[in-house]
Amino acid sequence: MTELARARFTRMQDGTAEEFARIEAGETEYARTLPRRVADAVRALETGGAPGYAVSRLEHSLQSATLAERDGKPVDYVVAALVHDIGDSLAPYSHGSYAAAVLRPFVSEELCWIVSHHPLFQMYYYGPHMGGDKHARDQFRDHPWYEATVEFCEKYDENCFDPDYDWLPLEHFAPLVASVFTREPTFR
Repeated sequence: MTELARARFTRMQDGTAEEFARIEAGETEYARTLPRRVADAVRALETGGAPGYAVSRLEHSLQSATLAERDGKPVDYVVAALVHDIGDSLAPYSHGSYAAAVLRPFVSEELCWIVSHHPLFQMYYYGPHMGGDKHARDQFRDHPWYEATVEFCEKYDENCFDPDYDWLPLEHFAPLVASVFTREPTFR
């Protein structure tokens, strides 16, 4: 990224059109690196997340994305599966919402809802072992994306802790990540 002259204002309301034009140019250039930064966040799962699982959080995410791709899911779904846990390190109590916020400008609201709610839906599989409610997800039973979230957790999350599974490497998913995160963002 090239070095831009810094703005001189200390309050946004005092900025000039020229300053904001330079800032916007810098933001546009920075946005082009988003696919690399998303891949870096997935890569950081190698050492992030809760310890003790049979695979790292990175390997878990690669299994999730690999299974989704091998099942013929669309690119957006595969990328959502890849990034669904990127919030584990910084937002362990809201990691689904964190990942959904990263995805939101680029994928459907349905996929964002699935990713945002997957931690609660996952409790179906482990909740009773950790003092949680197995049926916590039932509060959303009438939601139009309930079944899609159940399916995501069943097929692409709760079963992705197998050290012997032949998952694809992160580099395989780089073009998919780029195709999603270089789109014109929508704000909703």
